[in-house]
Amino acid sequence: MRLLLVEDSDRLRATVAHALSRLGHAVDEAVDGREAEIAVSLNDYDAIVLDLMLPHRNGIDLLVEWRRQGNPTPILILTAKDAIDDRVRGLALGADDYLVKPFAIEELLARLGAIVRRRHGQLDAVLRVGDLTVDLTSRSVKRAGVEIILTAREFALLECLARRPGHTLTREQIESHLYGEESSPLSNAVDAAVYALRRKLSPDGAPPLIHTRRGLGYVFQEKR
Repeated sequence: MRLLLVEDSDRLRATVAHALSRLGHAVDEAVDGREAEIAVSLNDYDAIVLDLMLPHRNGIDLLVEWRRQGNPTPILILTAKDAIDDRVRGLALGADDYLVKPFAIEELLARLGAIVRRRHGQLDAVLRVGDLTVDLTSRSVKRAGVEIILTAREFALLECLARRPGHTLTREQIESHLYGEESSPLSNAVDAAVYALRRKLSPDGAPPLIHTRRGLGYVFQEKR
């Protein structure tokens, strides 16, 4: 997933960004409301983790503006403000979830996964295409019941493709979801990553699930 983490605490931001990055997610960071505003205007995110008490512009103002603009990106508020009134207000103004500090990283990850699934209309944490199953909670992949071991980056690529079965994704779209602003991938990074993932997903000559659309990009689907 491509995520935006808006948090003015350097220590907390670094901890959360590290945890998310280790799982293969691309994480952009903003230290204040102004940086967050610019980042959202330039990039398409799978989800935003938003602190409320920010320099320059507070999180509630950002939330209201993004929803007024019609931005549907799932937003998880992460804040020390734990009063019931604060939670109700945040959710009523358009946040998808609300998590109070201090928190467990595992809970943050689970909540992020849940709000992103809802955006894609998915009822559970298991994606299925043909005989392939992708468990987003345990981060496990099986084809015809046989487990396939993937790196964090390969899993992130698979998640990006499997969430949109039958839809052609351009190289630029895939790159946007795999790499954050601080990354400078090689020009053939996406093609190389797709090639490696395609081989792993087709053990023993199984039919490929990732198909190339020349001049367009890649599509994830079972060929019939």
